[in-house]
Amino acid sequence: MLIYEFQAKALLQELGVVIPAGHLAETVDETRVAAQKLGGQVILKAQILSGGRGKAGGIVAADSAEKAGLAAARLLGKKLITAQSGGRGLVVKKILVEEFVPPGREIYLGLVVDRKNEKLAAIVSQQGGVEIEELSKSCPQAIKKEYFYPEQGLLFFQARNLAYFLDLPEASFKTFLDYLKKLSEFFLLRDMKLLEINPLIIKPDNLLVAADIKMDFDDSGLARQPEISALEDWSELSPEEKKARSFKLNYVKMEGQIGCLVNGAGLAMATMDIIKLFGGQPANFLDIGGGVTEEAVSQAFEILASDRQVKACLVNIFGGIVRCDLVARGLVASARKIDLNKPIVVRLQGTNEAEGRRILGEANLPFYFINDFEQAAQLAVSLSQA
Repeated sequence: MLIYEFQAKALLQELGVVIPAGHLAETVDETRVAAQKLGGQVILKAQILSGGRGKAGGIVAADSAEKAGLAAARLLGKKLITAQSGGRGLVVKKILVEEFVPPGREIYLGLVVDRKNEKLAAIVSQQGGVEIEELSKSCPQAIKKEYFYPEQGLLFFQARNLAYFLDLPEASFKTFLDYLKKLSEFFLLRDMKLLEINPLIIKPDNLLVAADIKMDFDDSGLARQPEISALEDWSELSPEEKKARSFKLNYVKMEGQIGCLVNGAGLAMATMDIIKLFGGQPANFLDIGGGVTEEAVSQAFEILASDRQVKACLVNIFGGIVRCDLVARGLVASARKIDLNKPIVVRLQGTNEAEGRRILGEANLPFYFINDFEQAAQLAVSLSQA
């Protein structure tokens, strides 16, 4: 779960990390008043749940309250498409108006779950304000990583290694170590996937200021984090995503024409991959999980089949904890409720497979039964293009 920059900065401030003075504005007048309070010379930052705002025109400088108001008029209500928004335009509803921080040395600091190495990583770079992914390709020697484990946390000698690599001024060295200790502990305590300060500015007086911050929390840990979960902006979710959340379904809407209903995140990813391999485009990621109920299956299928952009559906179930007959009953209940008129490719294997096939076979609905994974995906692609 991503949160807005202004929310992330409030959390940083609670930890004792210095942030620029700023005010949140939702109207042109509020922006103008905020800029006046901050002395006129300000930075306007569109609040959307995506990185890459600067390149999309979402970060604007103004040297007076009047110019800040004019810039806000252009930003508010505008749809920003960034490199990280998946082609979807995100509407600017709020602006963070911040004091102008005089130029200084900029560095990068990030904490991330490194799935490839199955560890956590603390990452720093002497070059801040740039995309770390691009920098790792073009200039890997400019980046240093220290890997650590949740049960141990980031060790003191690792933090010092990172600080020495950054070649920090003596007056900033201890502050950086203090920041890193607090941030790494917060990262673990709050079930985070990513915490990124980019840039972290070293001002001429050696004060460290977090100029921009991104926080991404693990959705699976939100049940343990009620304070963080309360920060989610449900207005940014599609109606389908809201409905899925209410039934504890893992659903992400995409741009394709093939609706996918799968149990297990790994199988869901494999299903999406094989659809693309055969020339199709998945319309969603949907993992119904292991402890799903018949009603939740029914609601999940209704989300897919009711989506106008979906031309065909692929149901791919490997029954273990999830019984195939339970899934079948949920599918039939939903299909009859919505007057199903789209082809559905069904692959059922595992617990109560025969009973599930019987239930679907007797329903007299447009189901296509395919045992082979590749053949099922190929048929779904073909039907979506018919």
